[in-house]
Amino acid sequence: KRELSNPDEFVTFCAKVFEFIAKHKIQVACGLGVFIVSIIVAALIGYSLKKSEDRAFALLQQGITKYQTLLKTGDSNTAYLDAGKDFELIIQKYSGRNGGKMASLVYANLCYSAGDYDKAIAMYKKLLMDLNDEPFLKNLILNDLGYSYGAKKDYRNAVEYFERIATSPDFSLKDEALFNLGTLYAAIGDNAKSVAAFKKILSDHSGSMYSEIVKEKVAGHPSS
Repeated sequence: KRELSNPDEFVTFCAKVFEFIAKHKIQVACGLGVFIVSIIVAALIGYSLKKSEDRAFALLQQGITKYQTLLKTGDSNTAYLDAGKDFELIIQKYSGRNGGKMASLVYANLCYSAGDYDKAIAMYKKLLMDLNDEPFLKNLILNDLGYSYGAKKDYRNAVEYFERIATSPDFSLKDEALFNLGTLYAAIGDNAKSVAAFKKILSDHSGSMYSEIVKEKVAGHPSS
């Protein structure tokens, strides 16, 4: 919420309002009561939500710091299990807040890093519903789902999620999705689709970090 940029004008406006009310007490009494209550309620809700968001993000930062500290002093599995309890509490308490959703995304990534792919997939799918209106975050989560299924060697499900990125109107992560599709298609024996995915990187994403690798793959393929 933005702070009032011109407080003096606001005070002047309020003074005029109160002057009007003083002259028309009876006429505005009932309506003013309802209006004031509405403003107070809205202000309290806004203040409460802001405090809730601030608290959620503060706890999220603490959780990340704790995880990083535990990684330095112990093994990754212990760090995952210990810090995971903190993330689960944040998610449970602030599930409807942006801070809670970001905590879910961070925790899902920790689950993936720890090899807990099924839990990561379940969390990513929940996030996909919660953040469906945010194009970049949606593609990011689809990307994470593709990698999670790929890590489980469930290549056909992995392909499904990378294809959703490759065909989405949002441009973000498309070259990475196409590179993964080329690799996955090759893994399941569909060489024609593999080459087509790699070629699309060269035609539509010439500045991609994957371009040089793809050129070698396409050049070495008989059908290219």
